Amino acid sequence: MLAIACPGQGSQTPGFLSPWLELPGVAGHLALLSDQAGVDLVKHGTVSDEDTIKDTAVAQPLIVAAGLVAARVLLENRPMTAGTVVAGHSVGELTATAISGALTEADAIAFVRVRATAMAEAAAAVPSGMSAVLGGDPDDVAQVLDRLGLTAANANGGGQVVAAGTLEQLAALAADPPAKARVIPLKVAGAFHTSHMAPAVTALEALRPSLTPAEPLPTLLSNYDGQPVSTGEANLDSLIAQVSRPVRWDLCMASMQEMGVTGMLELAPAGTLTGLAKRGMRGTAALPVKSPEDLDAARAFIDEHSRLLDTDSSLAEGHQ
Repeated sequence: MLAIACPGQGSQTPGFLSPWLELPGVAGHLALLSDQAGVDLVKHGTVSDEDTIKDTAVAQPLIVAAGLVAARVLLENRPMTAGTVVAGHSVGELTATAISGALTEADAIAFVRVRATAMAEAAAAVPSGMSAVLGGDPDDVAQVLDRLGLTAANANGGGQVVAAGTLEQLAALAADPPAKARVIPLKVAGAFHTSHMAPAVTALEALRPSLTPAEPLPTLLSNYDGQPVSTGEANLDSLIAQVSRPVRWDLCMASMQEMGVTGMLELAPAGTLTGLAKRGMRGTAALPVKSPEDLDAARAFIDEHSRLLDTDSSLAEGHQ
């Protein structure tokens, strides 16, 4: 069984879209997405520096657009089916929503445009950020974060929690980390998925009437509890609330394993989620699609794990 995963903010690197623009149709697709997003995604994906693409208002549409570009190239003639699982981490959940058909591509870009701007404005109100906490006893980590007033904004599985809060709170965490844990500041500009982002929820609620949600064709998992969303409206509810509540990627990975996923393919800008899968989905194959050089291997990966689902279904029918 195949899962397609879409990464979130912090996965972008300078120039990562340059090789994709060499493929037929990609430049036009990215130009259209740029117009819809009100951001020069071609420039930011090719020549902008690290500080520029760290800006929330740039990073979020850039990451969603990259996933949509890669998906169109990779999934051409490979339509989504109910036997595929799709999930995204944080803003990547919006990429997954568009790939699943639960929102149109245009609606997804309209959503990320408002989301990115509103979250950037909320982040600017109070200097804040996020840091990964690697290792340590889970109870000890939770106690330290609570003592410092930080929120466990991402539960990523495999012993990784992302703490979010003010810069002062994060500095205190770095100075006095939980026992046997490492603290690594992340390249994001705000305390995402916390109460600091409440104004962004209001902005997205105002956008809701202009969107046309639909039932997802493949199985689409929610960051809230890792469970499939049954309707387009339920998914939209989850997407809006997600900006101010924790991301439970650990539960998404657990659901993939429970559903029998044998291979997880991560769309560009790939690497983060396949890294988490090595620790949180042991025994499950994982392949990052970082550049067009990975496309042949990715197509073979899709075919292999789709065939595994067909084989399993045939065996099940034979025993009925």
